[in-house]
Amino acid sequence: MQKFVKLIMVNNMDLNIDLKSIREAITKKNFYVNSIVLIFGVFLLAINYNLFLAPNEFVIGGTSGLAILFKKLYGLDTAIFISITSFILILLSIVFLGWKETRRSIIGSILYPFFVSLTMPIASYLLPYLKFDNMIIIVLIAGILCGVANGLIYKTGFNTGGSDVLMKIINKYAKVPEGKAVFSINIIIMVFGFIVFGANKFIYALIILFLNTTMIDRIIIGVSNSKLFFIYTKEEEKIKSFIMNELKTGVTIFNTKGGYSGEDGHVLMCVVPNKKYYLFKEMVLEIDKNAFFVINDCYEVTGGVGKRNLPFI
Repeated sequence: MQKFVKLIMVNNMDLNIDLKSIREAITKKNFYVNSIVLIFGVFLLAINYNLFLAPNEFVIGGTSGLAILFKKLYGLDTAIFISITSFILILLSIVFLGWKETRRSIIGSILYPFFVSLTMPIASYLLPYLKFDNMIIIVLIAGILCGVANGLIYKTGFNTGGSDVLMKIINKYAKVPEGKAVFSINIIIMVFGFIVFGANKFIYALIILFLNTTMIDRIIIGVSNSKLFFIYTKEEEKIKSFIMNELKTGVTIFNTKGGYSGEDGHVLMCVVPNKKYYLFKEMVLEIDKNAFFVINDCYEVTGGVGKRNLPFI
């Protein structure tokens, strides 16, 4: 009985995790690195805006896209427009979202218009030397730089305000998912860009937006350099032996029960480098032609036998 009481006490102590302290420790640990990455990301976003987006009138949404539209229609300076709208949106965020939600937008909302103003003369100096015969080259550079910059910013947990603030407000009060909210806002702005600048610029903007989204995913998640295999097989021991002896890596075995058949069985899980994907799959099918696979991209492997024995994963 005493052992049982002790076990309950230990379990209760384990459940008493100070999440706030853990979060603060992680924030302090990564503070300087995240600050440098954030500053570099915002600077890269601003120089890309002044070098490629604004001069070529690529409206890809957000307050930056609106700034290009207002400059064309009313002659307003883009840096001033971005600064004013950022300030207004921060006030709206404090009112509708509260300080806790707003504080991660404030730094980016200050840095971005500041760097847009700072990089304007730099861009003006560099533009005469950046002449490309094909517009698609400019589009590709703009899209990749935009994605890398935004990916670095989002990876730090911050943002540059703008449409991100509107997205959160719409999400909170209209109950629209954040993805749909930001998509709707950007599409409306891009449609106005289509009306003002024409179809060609609109298509270029779509390509940049696609590259931007793709690069953000790659920066935040990483590039899949391995595959995660889940294998249901009747030849469990043979396949396990193949994985451990040939690949020199570990394998995890799950107990399973068929939903239709009700039969007990096992599923083998292992990580395989991309370059060995095809060979591994074919070898398993040679051992058991009826093997059932579920294969996913694997973006990161930390620890475990596979990490020690396969340093290239």
